Amino acid sequence: MDALQGLMTGLGVMMTPAHLYYCLIGSIVGTLIGVLPGIGPLAALSLLMPVTFTLSPVASIAMLAAMFYGAMYGGSTTSVLVNIPGEAASVVTCLDGYQMAKQGRAGAALGMAAIGSFVAGTLSLVALTFFSPLLASVALRFGPPEYCALMLLGLVCTILMIEGSAVKGVVMIALGFVFSAVGMDAVNGTERLTFGSSDLSGGIELVAVVIGLFGISEILLNIEERAKNEVVASRIRDILPTLKDWAASWKPILRGSGLGFLLGVVPGGGPVTASFMSYAMERRLAKDPSRFGKGAIEGVAGPESANNAAVASGMIPLLTLGLPGNAVTALLMGALVIQGVQPGPTMITQHADVFWGVIASMYLGNVMLLVLNLPMIGLWVQLLRVPYAILFPVVLLLAVVGTYSTNKSFFDLWVMLGFGVLGYVLRKFRYEMSPLVLSLVLAPLLEQSLRQSLVMSADGFAIFASRPLTVGLLALSVLLVLAVVAGRHVFRPRSPLQGDMT
Repeated sequence: MDALQGLMTGLGVMMTPAHLYYCLIGSIVGTLIGVLPGIGPLAALSLLMPVTFTLSPVASIAMLAAMFYGAMYGGSTTSVLVNIPGEAASVVTCLDGYQMAKQGRAGAALGMAAIGSFVAGTLSLVALTFFSPLLASVALRFGPPEYCALMLLGLVCTILMIEGSAVKGVVMIALGFVFSAVGMDAVNGTERLTFGSSDLSGGIELVAVVIGLFGISEILLNIEERAKNEVVASRIRDILPTLKDWAASWKPILRGSGLGFLLGVVPGGGPVTASFMSYAMERRLAKDPSRFGKGAIEGVAGPESANNAAVASGMIPLLTLGLPGNAVTALLMGALVIQGVQPGPTMITQHADVFWGVIASMYLGNVMLLVLNLPMIGLWVQLLRVPYAILFPVVLLLAVVGTYSTNKSFFDLWVMLGFGVLGYVLRKFRYEMSPLVLSLVLAPLLEQSLRQSLVMSADGFAIFASRPLTVGLLALSVLLVLAVVAGRHVFRPRSPLQGDMT
């Protein structure tokens, strides 16, 4: 009953014209982000996060979260019509969705993607509603040693989401630690890595870093590639799936919902992993696997359901443990901290309006997205024709305005540009940005909890061996490291695209 009462409280918080407006705006912008290839939710959220700083915490996170799961909805549109994923989690939708579009069934593919996303998102939100308070009540027993071990586990889990070299991933995590150390030491007041610069004494602004790494580097890469889109269908008909489509898709939707929920809760999982694993599972369970890659609607329904379920369940470790499982939830965590709300087990008691308001906003946003996506597919098709020469100057303008508006500092603009060039170079050498952002957010929390643990310990590091939960979390971290060393392919699904796309 506590969960239901909390949800009713959250709905009461959200049922104001202002909060509904920002949730709607987030849903529309998120869908637009997903539809326009070459931007992606990470770049877009980093660009637009400064806009939310003048809003209330509930409106701010509701808007950003709606952008995130809205991008999951919109990403399927480009995958089906252009064979270019609007964001990474929709990569596998290209395989069968594009083939369905070439067969004249683009409407059925887009309709099933939207409906599957809605069903999976709703089921995952129901589980989120009842599971989050339980996990938060357990996490209230955590002390600094447990938090230290939990943050370490989160950093180890980032290695699991790395698609390329694990060594490169560790290098990016180390860079995050270095950049997080810049500024004034909060305990003894000494300057660290400032090199005598007064601008660096306050640390490196997170917003400038993420806008540079994802926004500016994305602009540079797309200018270099000069991608050209060709839309398969100019008019979309028969959006509602047939009974035959439903018969083939309802089981993949349910399986994708369950798989996505589980992978979203686990740090290092998330929408991308969920969609790939769902596609692999559906192809393995199919009576005729040869249909996949040739227009099987199950190849659209399963992955699209999985990635949306993972978005909702990914909020569980963020809100209840203060542990972001991917780069987007790390940005959401940064936005909460900037708003004066610390995610974690005390959030449900100290900021109940924000906690339940965010969950309620996801229910409302999920409905808004279904209503928006089905009748407005024709509009999204036309937006796919926007030339890159028009799109990216607008993105660059948003990057500059968003960075400067955070602290009204010209130095932050140089930081943004510097990290933009750094991100461009690193991405050219196939380094991933997500581990850097996650470690940049988690490293200060790890340092704080480590120092608190050592202060309260009479025997130094022995305190970590004297608490059972801490020992368990540390042991899990060690096992994951050993598993990565032994063979990361066990934990990372092989791309079903290999050999299927040209």
